[in-house]
Amino acid sequence: MAVDDALVTSIKGWIRADVGNIGKFEAREEALRESWVKSMEIRLVREELAKCHKAEGVNHYENCKWLSEKYLQLLRTNRVKGYKKIDV
Repeated sequence: MAVDDALVTSIKGWIRADVGNIGKFEAREEALRESWVKSMEIRLVREELAKCHKAEGVNHYENCKWLSEKYLQLLRTNRVKGYKKIDV
């Protein structure tokens, strides 16, 4: 069974396209991984803030202030972003 040259060149083109996209996919995965790590960091701080509120009782406004400020700062800076950019 003979393979024609057009099929061979198209397959080689697909392989080159896949190799070219590997870097893009790795960068996309890295960005999503970093976003996931940041969101988990926010989640951990939120859980610690809830523990602090529960443990401190009525004094949680004073004793947990630093933790709530850290939580708000993380919420402002570490937004979850997708890999697609949409211009509006």
